[in-house]
Amino acid sequence: MISHGKNIKIFCGNSHPALAMQIASALGLPLGKATVNTFSDGEISVSIGESVRGSDVFLIQSTCEPVNNNLMELLIMIDACRRASAGRITAVMPYFGYARQDRKSKARDPISAKLIADLLTTAGADRVLTMDLHATQIQGFFNIPVDNMMGASVLIPHIAGTFGLNRDDLVIVSPDLGSVNRARKFAEKLDLPLAIIDKRRPKANVSEVMNIIGDVRGKKVMLVDDLIDTAGTLVHAAEALVEKGGATEIHACASHGVLSGPAIERIQNSPIKTLTLLDTIALPQEKMIDKIHVLQVAPVFTEAIARIYEEISVSPLFD
Repeated sequence: MISHGKNIKIFCGNSHPALAMQIASALGLPLGKATVNTFSDGEISVSIGESVRGSDVFLIQSTCEPVNNNLMELLIMIDACRRASAGRITAVMPYFGYARQDRKSKARDPISAKLIADLLTTAGADRVLTMDLHATQIQGFFNIPVDNMMGASVLIPHIAGTFGLNRDDLVIVSPDLGSVNRARKFAEKLDLPLAIIDKRRPKANVSEVMNIIGDVRGKKVMLVDDLIDTAGTLVHAAEALVEKGGATEIHACASHGVLSGPAIERIQNSPIKTLTLLDTIALPQEKMIDKIHVLQVAPVFTEAIARIYEEISVSPLFD
């Protein structure tokens, strides 16, 4: 295996071509020629339209909806590049699908995130570059290097610029216990107080009771999460902060806007004033309601790709 490609090539599948074009443009490179289509029965067909022999190849593909199609596109593109003698193949996955299935929560459950890690490695990926894994321990599912970029590097400057630092009337809030570490980092960097929503179900068929740990009465809050899927947790947290906590204004931010099912309707009808997302997932126009603001992650991935190619440490990007 060639340890370092003699040149760099950027390719993408169909999940987020706009992001791939932004990254390639920032690197001063053309987007590589690749055709990714499907046969009439749904089989995926990939054709790499230029030589990748000895090249440092970066394949940009978020495994978002349709998750399985986008995943298969990525796996087949990796295999195509490996068989074409690419020097090194990095799977750039701004959003890593199946990351929520990182453990067995009950008997006979799969650990699908581990399966995806095995599939990527078996297909021929030499490295994975992603952002805000739902569970950081997923890095340990791989036997190849994984660089997990921090969405906070984009969101924290945005919050600081919009609301300011060290304010008495703004509180960072974790919508559940699983997001406490992430919210704590935001609170520390912004020098703001932290509150936590503890959600529990007293017994079967009894609705959840939300307890707010921390003081939000009469204050603005910023809910911090890694991803928003159906928005149930986020909206219930926002309602509890207003009704039980006495918060005056609700804002929210997250790295990945999955926004499936009733998510948009729930957000639109919720007390959330603004929702800031990163463009790790392409947001269709019909989901772009006035409450949602999208920030670009291309600069973060551009810098990470440049550092990986130049064999420079990526760790400064985690600070």
